[in-house]
Amino acid sequence: MVEGPSRWVIVQLLFIFAAAVPEKLMGSQACTDFQSASFLRGTNLRVQFLLFTPSNSGCGQLLSISDDLQYSSFNASLGTKIIIHGFRALGTKPSWINGLISSLLKAAPVNVIAVDWVNGATAAYHNAVENVTELALEITSLIRKFLALGVPKTSIHLIGVSLGAHVGGLVGYFYEGSLGRITGLDPAGPKYTRASREERLDPGDALFVEAIHTDADNFGIRIPVGHIDYYINGGRDQPGCPRFFSSGYKYLICDHMRAVHFYISALEDSCPMMAFPCSSYADFMAGHCLDCVNPFLLSCPKIGLLDNGGVNMEKLPTEVKVYLATARTAPYCVYHSLVEFHLQQRRTLDTNIEITFLVSNNSSFRTSINIPKQQTMGKGLLTHSVPLCQMERVTLKYLPKIWRSKRDETPVIGQFCTAPLPVSTSEKMFCLPQLLLVTRSNPQPLGLTIACV
Repeated sequence: MVEGPSRWVIVQLLFIFAAAVPEKLMGSQACTDFQSASFLRGTNLRVQFLLFTPSNSGCGQLLSISDDLQYSSFNASLGTKIIIHGFRALGTKPSWINGLISSLLKAAPVNVIAVDWVNGATAAYHNAVENVTELALEITSLIRKFLALGVPKTSIHLIGVSLGAHVGGLVGYFYEGSLGRITGLDPAGPKYTRASREERLDPGDALFVEAIHTDADNFGIRIPVGHIDYYINGGRDQPGCPRFFSSGYKYLICDHMRAVHFYISALEDSCPMMAFPCSSYADFMAGHCLDCVNPFLLSCPKIGLLDNGGVNMEKLPTEVKVYLATARTAPYCVYHSLVEFHLQQRRTLDTNIEITFLVSNNSSFRTSINIPKQQTMGKGLLTHSVPLCQMERVTLKYLPKIWRSKRDETPVIGQFCTAPLPVSTSEKMFCLPQLLLVTRSNPQPLGLTIACV
């Protein structure tokens, strides 16, 4: 009988094999999490790159610029999303980072790189700003290794939060605007509002640059910095955020961080977060900006992962302000509809009408419009969480001024019309066929039969 190799020989062969095969290929590498920092020791930059993939979405694989990436889980055939957080006042891991990583991996098969620079982003804000250039250079070196594997520059998407948005802009500047995309989630305002284009995020930093503004009156930047700049709820004072200082840290940071949560909602929710170009948020809510013909032709931009934000143009305009509204809580996405009331005859006073849409599940959506005196038509915008075609009834109520006037007793008679945005000139609005007598009390529900497009 021929004997096989001895047990000692087998053990030696296993040791030789283990030494020859990189640890990452053997799958024995432990998951790596974010660092934490203290106020006293958080100023020195120390960067970690954590890789998450569709097959390993819950475990961060530590990447090193000095390592050979072919032994990592990085897939050069997939697109790459690089998340860059901003200033970390408390020296902790961002509470939103896991949610954003998960949403990106559910939305598309991609590599997700989370850039951990908590050490370097803590203590004083100005110290974090001083680390921006060095951090951008480290990220640039990592991208260079991706490109060496044959990864196209156009497949690189940087997602920067607050100060991280300007880090992404600097990385894009180092690559002369040839990277595919940069998304700035409420880019930081302090020290950057008056900075040069070379120092901050701007449209020249990538083939497509977008920014979501949610705190333009505090921590976020006021000025447009991308090809398309979304000013959500006007870019400040987000609904659902506390308005009193007694709420503490949440009062300070809620508006600023809403940009991240809106972006996650856009990735996860089927309702499109569509925005419309307008001169101001007030004009948008007054129903004066109903389509995207100028400057986007007929395509309206949408927050998410669509190419160029869903805008179909060969050459994108730059620094276009677009507006949309949201709900107070997640999911934040809402639909926008135009509402109009056409008076049968002019009135000598301003006319205010409250409009309420009703759905079968007893939910309702309300807005009001004003018809200036001596005019016959008023319009406004309604936001609602279900499509307009699912609205079943509508009520209209006359809202007279608090003080009574004999002139105010004139009946309000006219026609009601509505249409979902965007409103094309080639489309007809839905109008109730009968003239309505609108009173100040006991409005009667009127049936709606709006066709779904």
